[in-house]
Amino acid sequence: MKAADCRPAAHVLGVDVDAINMEGALGQVAALLQSSSKGYVCVAGTHGIMEAGRNPQLLDIYAASAMTLPDGMPLVWVGWMQGHNGMQRVTGPDLMREVFRRKEFSEVTHFLYGGNEGIAQELRDKLKQQYPWVRIVGTYTPSFRDLSKNEEAHFIADIAALKPDIIWVGISCPRQELFMARFLPHLETKLMFGVGAAFDFHTGHIRDCAGWVKLAGLQWLHRLLQDPRRLWRRYLRNNPAFVWHITLQLLKLRRTHVV
Repeated sequence: MKAADCRPAAHVLGVDVDAINMEGALGQVAALLQSSSKGYVCVAGTHGIMEAGRNPQLLDIYAASAMTLPDGMPLVWVGWMQGHNGMQRVTGPDLMREVFRRKEFSEVTHFLYGGNEGIAQELRDKLKQQYPWVRIVGTYTPSFRDLSKNEEAHFIADIAALKPDIIWVGISCPRQELFMARFLPHLETKLMFGVGAAFDFHTGHIRDCAGWVKLAGLQWLHRLLQDPRRLWRRYLRNNPAFVWHITLQLLKLRRTHVV
């Protein structure tokens, strides 16, 4: 879709990441909601880029997305090096907050899918308290496994009855991308967003960091210090490999992502 739309993109190890900022992303969201087509939006960081190099299916999912947004500063830096000077970081939590906060989206209906037990309901209540105009029509907290056939049927039926404009999916990368690509054709919705840990950020279960930490590309370290047991393998595996492969790409020694 990005290629068909001819929108500018940064080329990051085989993944085309929209060279965009928050205002541009929100404008695209509004346009997608007004269109007659359905789509899903990915928010890619270093982890997602490296996973796509190991999983051709995920690479295809990014390529078919309505947007693939730059979640991390390393992707923005690559975009700047490729001449996209206006490219800025657009994270899942930030985009989600802006969509709920802005009155131009006040008529949009939402469904929250993801999080640990009770988190989606907690997020629903908090968002309604912060932004009384929001219209959240349902929530679902999936188990940490693939849905059974019966659960899938019930979920599809629930969405058919509720018909939310947007489904927010927070079940981490790459599970959320695989989930969106598989289920979008079967769901009565317009847009799906894979927003990772946004549910935990907005309910306060993950502490946010200062703006300068984000701009320095160190939010991963802030996350690691909060949850080292779960995240240390991810960052040890992906961060050094990303630096190595993107250096080779920028030096034009390689153009494809092979891990």
